[in-house]
Amino acid sequence: MKNPYLYGYLPLFSVILFSLTFGIYFVGESLILLTSIGVYAGMREFLTDIELRLLLLCVFALCFFMLFSALKLIGETIHEVGMLFFSKHNTGEMISVARGGYLIFFLGALLSVFGIQSIFILLGIFAITIFSYFIFNIYKMSQFLSMSGTVGLIFFEILFWAIFITFICYVVLKLYNGLLASLPFAN
Repeated sequence: MKNPYLYGYLPLFSVILFSLTFGIYFVGESLILLTSIGVYAGMREFLTDIELRLLLLCVFALCFFMLFSALKLIGETIHEVGMLFFSKHNTGEMISVARGGYLIFFLGALLSVFGIQSIFILLGIFAITIFSYFIFNIYKMSQFLSMSGTVGLIFFEILFWAIFITFICYVVLKLYNGLLASLPFAN
């Protein structure tokens, strides 16, 4: 008898592992930045090196945990909305079939431990993991969808993420330009 909740813990562990690996990388980079601008010595008056590293790790890991959790929530919601639009299947078997893909994220999170020293390796592993999960998920869902439903689901998800990422980049650039315009030395 197979337990349907066997993979239920993997998304949490995947998010925690990815958060820690990205957090550890950014702790190293932030210490280099703090040293170069001369703030590190002043911070060492209040905290030991280990305490400072742990504090930064907690802050960065928490920020990445919130980011990855939000992306997971948005991704699952958009996927299920796409299934609502393009699936004619009503029994709910499709949701449990795709849970095997959680193992892909977990293995990607484990691999990210080996890329802690390079942001490009971390981002590459993260992107390959997302792409592999997407392909696995579409393959598993295609058993329950028609050809037009599969194509519609693919375009729906790609279109949503393209619009979402474009909107986020636009907002960040507007905030950056507004911040630069408000600085007195920018004129």
